[in-house]
Amino acid sequence: MTTLGQQPAKSEGRKDPWGALLEKVGRHQDKAAYHALFEHFAPQIKYYAISNGIASHAEELVQEVFVAIWRRSSLYDWRKAAASTWIFTIARNQRIDMLRKMQRRSAEMAIETEDLWQIPGENDDDPVTSLHRLTSERRIRDSLSQLPLEQVTVISKVYMEHKSHQTVADELDLPLGTVKSRVRLALNKLKVILQDQNV
Repeated sequence: MTTLGQQPAKSEGRKDPWGALLEKVGRHQDKAAYHALFEHFAPQIKYYAISNGIASHAEELVQEVFVAIWRRSSLYDWRKAAASTWIFTIARNQRIDMLRKMQRRSAEMAIETEDLWQIPGENDDDPVTSLHRLTSERRIRDSLSQLPLEQVTVISKVYMEHKSHQTVADELDLPLGTVKSRVRLALNKLKVILQDQNV
């Protein structure tokens, strides 16, 4: 695991400065204290994510951790743990939850080759085309695991569920341009990955 950045020294029998800020957030929903915690710990949590297998979701992890801090700070007890320990325990647990969700989603995304690459009107009886699809299918599925989850999500909705970009945008509450951009980026990345694999 990544060694965390050094925290302010904790005086014997006293809460550290970050613990005091956590208490302000927990007792008074102090936004200034919350902002100070964010400014200090957000870069460390982002680095933690990058160093521990979820670089493409680093910003999401930061957001999830700080939502949890806002909601749970009233439970913090400086006598049981330093603020940094408490915060990074949340980060570790959120990372584990995120990895589990990513693995479940990856297992559910069994997108067939033709859903991604079929050109309308092409000859489906062509044996060369059929053979290529069969031999490429597993590599394409494996390649999907290398894409960010948000790109896999839009790809599956557009190509497997046959939904329009606008419908996907409405369902995910995203701007239409963002959906189109994710589809384009995902397809470009898949093509590069498959070319590297000599598919």
